[in-house]
Amino acid sequence: MEMVVGVKKMWGVALLTVLNFFFFFSGSVDGFVMGEQPLSKIAIHRITLGLSNSTSITASPILLGSNGEDTEWVNVDLDHDNPSAGDWIGVFSPANFNSSICSPESSDSKDQAPYICTAPIKYKFAIDSNSDYTKTGKASLKFQIINQRADFTFVLFSGGLSKPKLVAVSNSVTFANPKAPVYPRLALGRAWNEMTVTWTSGYDIDEGVPLVKWGLQGGQQKRSFAATSTFTKNSVCGSPARTVGWRDPGFIHTSFLRNLRPNARYYYRMGLLLSNGSYLWSKAYSFRSSPSPGQNSLQRVIIFGDLGKAERDGSNEYNNYQPGSLNTTDQLIKDLPNIDIVFHIGDITYANGYLSQWDQFTSQVEPIASTLPYMIASGNHERDWPNSGSFYDGPDSGGECGVLAETMYYSPVKNRDKFWYSTDYGMFHFCVADSEKDWREGTEQYKFIKHCLASVNRKKQPWLIFIAHRVLGYSSEFWYSLEGSFGEPGARESLEKLWRKYKVDVAFFGHVHNYERTCPVYQELCLNLEKSRYSGTVNGTIHVVVGGGGSHLSKFSDDIPSWSIYRDYDYGFVKMTTFNHSSLLLEYKKSSDGKVYDSFTISKDYY
Repeated sequence: MEMVVGVKKMWGVALLTVLNFFFFFSGSVDGFVMGEQPLSKIAIHRITLGLSNSTSITASPILLGSNGEDTEWVNVDLDHDNPSAGDWIGVFSPANFNSSICSPESSDSKDQAPYICTAPIKYKFAIDSNSDYTKTGKASLKFQIINQRADFTFVLFSGGLSKPKLVAVSNSVTFANPKAPVYPRLALGRAWNEMTVTWTSGYDIDEGVPLVKWGLQGGQQKRSFAATSTFTKNSVCGSPARTVGWRDPGFIHTSFLRNLRPNARYYYRMGLLLSNGSYLWSKAYSFRSSPSPGQNSLQRVIIFGDLGKAERDGSNEYNNYQPGSLNTTDQLIKDLPNIDIVFHIGDITYANGYLSQWDQFTSQVEPIASTLPYMIASGNHERDWPNSGSFYDGPDSGGECGVLAETMYYSPVKNRDKFWYSTDYGMFHFCVADSEKDWREGTEQYKFIKHCLASVNRKKQPWLIFIAHRVLGYSSEFWYSLEGSFGEPGARESLEKLWRKYKVDVAFFGHVHNYERTCPVYQELCLNLEKSRYSGTVNGTIHVVVGGGGSHLSKFSDDIPSWSIYRDYDYGFVKMTTFNHSSLLLEYKKSSDGKVYDSFTISKDYY
């Protein structure tokens, strides 16, 4: 009997993997293809040469960031003698993007002229800036450019994305210091009184020693040195990450700021001690340190999944790839003074192997991640790749196989390839699982989850929270309902008894791009008939799917299961607030307006 059950579980996992592959790579909803990285639509290896001496394309200003900015707007003016609706402008960086930087991948590719091996960072169609472009041949476009350790050039192509012909190349533009330290990402360390600062620069350790200058306002400034890491093409697992999506990641530095006072405002700058003895510093940032474990104070947590990267200049957005991303980002920025910590629970950038997009994302969330601990979980679009050690064998990461997420962001994991960890924040204890690694009973991760749940001191940290990317609990999303599991097959059979035994208050999941909240549930039965105000012993765990951060939305099943209390087919995030050891408030807010559309409270006493 046990063997039969095991076979059924594995068959369920295999079936859902196939369904997920179909959903993310072949599905169509409301007339657009879902899950297609916009840069993947460009047939880079089919580019042919058709230079036109009577066509001009110019970019200005030539020098960016002269006052220390790491984001600038560039004007691109185009005058084309043979315009068409399929003309588009690609932004390439480094500016030298020709065959001299490429290694042909096959004998066939050697015959192509020119042979270009690097996808642009972003692109726009010329006609989008001037509806009369096909008549006049004139267009003026604006691109938002961020500092990415190299210069930029703007290239005009005809023939659309599928048959691109290179027509004209602009002058190059560059930042005053393209190698400057940029885009800090805070995260909790392994101790409650430790904050980590991770950032990116173009300086290797033989050019400068990375460090952080930090301290209380008006107090003595400390200097903490940083570890430096990077990776090569051989570090990632496949295409496009190894091929057209590859871009040098620069150097990622992480510094540990230790022995912090609880709830104190610290100020910091990232920098480098250069080989000539001078210092190079970033602009100033600040953060508030964590409360001490069990501290009775107002504590506010944001949780969402599947945010993705979007473009404020409108580029790359032709298939609604991440339509809600900027709204979610902007709502969080607007509410920063009322947030203490953020959990982005997987599917972070949706770069899908186009590495330039990770820099773009770190720039997008910099106002948040430079001020608040920005904790991440591993999702399928970060980790999954065939034969790479992921539990699911799909190609969702585009060949990244976890390398980008594990390097670009710090998490208090013991092993970066086993992306599960526990962390404390005041009255909260978080157990963050890695849904892309085996979580079944008897595995190493299962033992971690059990230990994490069992080790909490509920008198100090009454609020026990479980987090994973894929829905290891409950969801009435269309594909899960079609499969019949209403969640990852076999997950609840393995984990639900642990959630019940250790009285997990709320379990959060992403992956499904909508919002859904269950009753306190166990084995598909509601154990409490209340819908919004829970008091005393709740018995079951409330499951919340909060995967509507930004990516294309996921449809629900037509039938509503009895355990499903609230469903919303829209973009949004959760704000969880604890006022003391006995009161917890959870609010679901839409990204479009920041207003609360669903909420509940839990009141109980562990003393």
